[in-house]
Amino acid sequence: MTIQKNDFIEISFTGKMTNTDEIFDTNIKADAEKAGFKTEGIKPFILSVGHKMLPGGFDDDLTGKDVEKEYTLNLTPEKAFGKRNPQLIRMIPTKLFHEQKINPVKGMQLNLDGQIVKVLSSDRGRTLTDFNNPLAGKPITYIYKINKMITEQKEKIDALQDFLFRQTFEYELKDKTITFKVPKEAEQFIKMLSPKFEEILGLKINTKVTEEKKK
Repeated sequence: MTIQKNDFIEISFTGKMTNTDEIFDTNIKADAEKAGFKTEGIKPFILSVGHKMLPGGFDDDLTGKDVEKEYTLNLTPEKAFGKRNPQLIRMIPTKLFHEQKINPVKGMQLNLDGQIVKVLSSDRGRTLTDFNNPLAGKPITYIYKINKMITEQKEKIDALQDFLFRQTFEYELKDKTITFKVPKEAEQFIKMLSPKFEEILGLKINTKVTEEKKK
């Protein structure tokens, strides 16, 4: 069965540095154990092909592939996580880190507002930081297998919730409209991400504020 754009698939993969064979990402338990990663909750990934739910070059490679076959994909930096951008290396006053109770030291990696930042040096009240993706500028290799096609609507909806919302809400589906039952504090967040949800599944998104807890 050949994969086409907009198909939902379940995929298992391992990403390695092409030059060193070091694993940087995987959803295969055996490979995660080999790399020393945590294995709790690790499982195959469900995605919609052609919607950049994986790095661009990886996503592009899925179209035309067959289910239950293993593939090896070598990507240049341009097709993976991009080239390094010198403008993303910035000098920041060290006091801003201290205000967050962080003592910046060379080599430290921090998560600032969802973005990984590496400390290059810190001296005399100034800290040199690198906002480039840690994999930017590096060739990478993916070994992957498309396990199966996903056809059940519930699996598709839950997979998109996991990817976009990072959590799963109860919902009602009626007449091409999904109504998510969400707490008040999550309502604006869902509305902000609903255009992408609608683009992928072709369903209109509504929200209903409820006191029920998310799953």
